[in-house]
Amino acid sequence: MSLFGTLFNDIYINRTDLENNDIQTLKVPITYGPKNKGLARLTSDPKLNRPFEVQSPVISFEMTGMTYASDRKLNTVRKHSIKVDTGNSEKVQYAYNPVPYDINFSLYVYTKYAEDGTRVLEQILPYFTPDWTATINLIPELDIKMDIPVVIQSVNSEDSYEGAVDERRFIIWTLNFVMKGYMFGRVRTSEIITLANTNFYSDLTATPTYDNITIMPGLLANGSPTTNSSLSIDRKQIVETDDWAYIITKDTIEKNG
Repeated sequence: MSLFGTLFNDIYINRTDLENNDIQTLKVPITYGPKNKGLARLTSDPKLNRPFEVQSPVISFEMTGMTYASDRKLNTVRKHSIKVDTGNSEKVQYAYNPVPYDINFSLYVYTKYAEDGTRVLEQILPYFTPDWTATINLIPELDIKMDIPVVIQSVNSEDSYEGAVDERRFIIWTLNFVMKGYMFGRVRTSEIITLANTNFYSDLTATPTYDNITIMPGLLANGSPTTNSSLSIDRKQIVETDDWAYIITKDTIEKNG
């Protein structure tokens, strides 16, 4: 949601005199809120002249819904991981692949004058062809950066007034967007795996034995790789950047009973 609002928080309009000289520059404020909140503001101050922290024109936006995006589904068992130092030991922080969702947003531009509305739109529409993509660090703990497209769907205007026909009340531009986002689960922490222990059974009913295979890294004290477990330093002292080798041990073990 913060990404969407950030896209439109740097919009300005210029006021000009009869000779088309700039006499005032206004930053268009943006806030989160549904359309009826903006309409309530306009109804209480029809001429948009009341001085307060939000001036005319004004932009607001809201999230209107989300839909699961099956066409962007990722392998759910894949992990994003990073090694962290907890002080006493090194551990791994990880999160599984995110779930893709299309998130719908509506952007509302409230103006008193038609020209103000077109000046705001001129600073938005040229950048969506029809999408604008931002690279976002979605999970700072894991340094996960992903491209998030924001696609414009439609642009509509509403001209409302009360009283005489020539008495303009306010103009509202509604821009609808779809953000192709992702939902991550919680970040987990686990120990670094340095030993794989696997049992192979050829026949659970007939054979009285099974094969036990262990795999772990091997490294000599001088930094050279080794496949000899009796010569290797402790596996917990080996880091991923060392030039280690695989120590593979196979034992045949009798089944109990």
